[in-house]
Amino acid sequence: MTFRRAKPTSKLKNKYFSLRSRIGISAIFLLLLVFSVHILWRVPTQELRESVMLSVERGDIEKIVMVTGILKPSIQVNVGAQVNGQIKKLYVKQGEKVNKGDLLAEIDPTIQESDLKNATAQLLSAQAQKRAAEATLIQYIKAYKRQVIMQRDGSGIRSEYEQAQAQYEAQLQQVNVNDAMIVQSEMAVQTATANLNFTRIVAPISGEVLGIIANEGQTIVSSQTAPTILVLANLDKMQVQTRISETDIQKISPGQPLTFHVIANPEKQYESMMGYVQPIPPEVLDERNNSAGGEQKGAVYYNGTFEVDNTNRELKTSMTARVFIRVAEVKAALRLPISALGRSVGTNQYEITVIENGKTEVRIVKIGLNDRHFVEVIDGVKEGEQVIIQQDSTAS
Repeated sequence: MTFRRAKPTSKLKNKYFSLRSRIGISAIFLLLLVFSVHILWRVPTQELRESVMLSVERGDIEKIVMVTGILKPSIQVNVGAQVNGQIKKLYVKQGEKVNKGDLLAEIDPTIQESDLKNATAQLLSAQAQKRAAEATLIQYIKAYKRQVIMQRDGSGIRSEYEQAQAQYEAQLQQVNVNDAMIVQSEMAVQTATANLNFTRIVAPISGEVLGIIANEGQTIVSSQTAPTILVLANLDKMQVQTRISETDIQKISPGQPLTFHVIANPEKQYESMMGYVQPIPPEVLDERNNSAGGEQKGAVYYNGTFEVDNTNRELKTSMTARVFIRVAEVKAALRLPISALGRSVGTNQYEITVIENGKTEVRIVKIGLNDRHFVEVIDGVKEGEQVIIQQDSTAS
């Protein structure tokens, strides 16, 4: 007996395909669910791993004010002539070192020597006139005394007595005039002697000849101001004159440590301390500006000066210096980079993101000194905790 396999009917086919579709859809949904859970679990960990993290550490924080300055010799003197005449001799050359009192130049002393001789002659003449006047006075005193005795005895003539008295008193005044003439002549001799000494120009300080302005044979005419012959300066120390803006002046005070470099050699750093800080802008001291009623135009700057050793002669006059003044400092401070700060939530208070047990946590920290690279953390985190660097920091 032969049996044939019965063919499924169309109704059975539909049931078969419907069950198969449901199983497939369920499998796809399950795969999507597993994948989604994996992604959701993985993303925070991956983002945390890809974030820039750092540990809260200790370090020094310095607040710096940067100003510009010009280098000048600590002492600079324009050596001039106080008398008229022709430059007879220059005894120094440019760049030569001299000591205080060394002879630098000489003015032809012919005129001054003549003036001294003339003044001396006038003094001698005044002294001789006084001696002659004193001799005459002695004669008049004797004649007057005789007339006084004769008047007392009643044998004298009244007119002769009065004449003797007048001659005596007049001659006494003449002697006083001669005394005044002698004083005048002595002063003239002193002046002439000083002028003769002024023809020998000596170094007022020890230093170096920066430049020679006049030449041998040149005629010097001294009027209200002494014409400059040469410039002398002490270059062992240089003075840096800085211009401090109005916005920074209250932060600057004498004694603050500083460093600077010159534009010619930015790699070489020099150290010093701020010296005198002028409490008034130099423009206010200018009488020409005072005539405008004291009105300020443009930015206001104050002068601050300090000195630096220059025994090696590296620093030159009129060099431009970039000066960095340390106005505040905290040693071994708990600090964070500014890039770790998030949104500002109050005065000196910012949000930061801290990693705690593999998870992120937003905290609020209170900051102190800010040097534009790091901030001092006063409260909110501990040393060694991990924080995340923000893409855009709001602190400045």
